[in-house]
Amino acid sequence: VSKSFLQFFQGDLCQTHQIYCLNYTSAVFYLENLRQREDFGIYLKWCEQNEQCRRLHLPELLVAPLHRLTRYPLLLDNIWKRSADETEKGFIWSLKEKVEKSIRDLEGKVKWLDNFQKFRQLQEVIIWPQVWDRDKRFFVPECLKQSIRENNSSENILSSANRLLLHEGRLTLAESTRLLDAYLFLFDDLLLITKIKRNKKKYGGSDTSFIPVCPSLTPELQSFIREGGFCTVLDQPIPLDRLILKNVDPIHVTVFSLRNAFLIQHENRYRQCIAVFLLQAQTETAKKTWMSQIETAISNYTAHHETKKSTFCFPAESSEI
Repeated sequence: VSKSFLQFFQGDLCQTHQIYCLNYTSAVFYLENLRQREDFGIYLKWCEQNEQCRRLHLPELLVAPLHRLTRYPLLLDNIWKRSADETEKGFIWSLKEKVEKSIRDLEGKVKWLDNFQKFRQLQEVIIWPQVWDRDKRFFVPECLKQSIRENNSSENILSSANRLLLHEGRLTLAESTRLLDAYLFLFDDLLLITKIKRNKKKYGGSDTSFIPVCPSLTPELQSFIREGGFCTVLDQPIPLDRLILKNVDPIHVTVFSLRNAFLIQHENRYRQCIAVFLLQAQTETAKKTWMSQIETAISNYTAHHETKKSTFCFPAESSEI
């Protein structure tokens, strides 16, 4: 048994297993898209009735190799406990450590790949308007717009594989004359406030049921993308060290007909307020979750960068930041 395990975790078989695990998310992704087709759904049901499937559905069969891989350390631990030979016990224990390391390495690769796929989808969904479209105060002659577009790298903000999406969801943004449907993305270093728009033509057709959607996104965002929706950035990203979070007193709730509201303030490097966003959650629980997530993210960001201050040189910032 020990020799079989050693061969598995050091040979091509283990490598094949790891490749399967890395491709699992993409397989689920692909399956969900195929299931929208009526002919595939009928064929899938017919296949799942086969006795070899043991009444298991395809998603359960696809995830089985992942579950099996995580059981190997427990199996080796049981073998180690029942082994009487000290030499064999030492070999099994060493093998168990190799197996656990192999699983940890695989988990790291799976998380990185999952994060990469998630951010690639976000890049497709999040639209960055040009500065003259976002703020009518800025006048740019038509002859100069192309030059500005070439130097604009806003879309690349979400291309970093090291950035993490901590929390996201739909909120209501209170403006001077209306309430706006907003969607917020809280990353480990910034907050992005967008407004929700629906445009089925964005994906080249009226039938949006086959739009590929990353399964690691929240069900709400998955549904929104399938409807042909996208998010337009309202303002520049808010770095977490420039974000001030404030609770809205219940007294003001009655006066302005706002419930479950909180305030986000964006400050520049001179500690001047350059933007304010009054947001309303659907429930008190959702509000508390958002505030807790933002506070934790700010705290972690601050602690992480405090340790790097002596060795890190920050680039010069523009007046817009």
